[in-house]
Amino acid sequence: MKIIAVCGMGIGTSVLLKMNAEKVLAKLDIDADVEAADMGVARGAAQTADIVLTSQELAEELGDVPAEVIVINNFFDLEEITEKLTAAVE
Repeated sequence: MKIIAVCGMGIGTSVLLKMNAEKVLAKLDIDADVEAADMGVARGAAQTADIVLTSQELAEELGDVPAEVIVINNFFDLEEITEKLTAAVE
């Protein structure tokens, strides 16, 4: 499974989201490749990804992509990330 964590610049917030997603996936025993990306890279990467994790604003900016786009409201909230990733992979 390929997951893209997206923020505007691809440096800070997406790396935080990537690390938290990896923690959640490890707890759920799900094997996935998680990448951090900025919006420009994300548009291309989302063409081959299974899931994109991002904010509401960036989800709208990302547009129509074949990957499932999951809006994360609080990138620090492991419970929210767990809930939404669990629902997406079931």
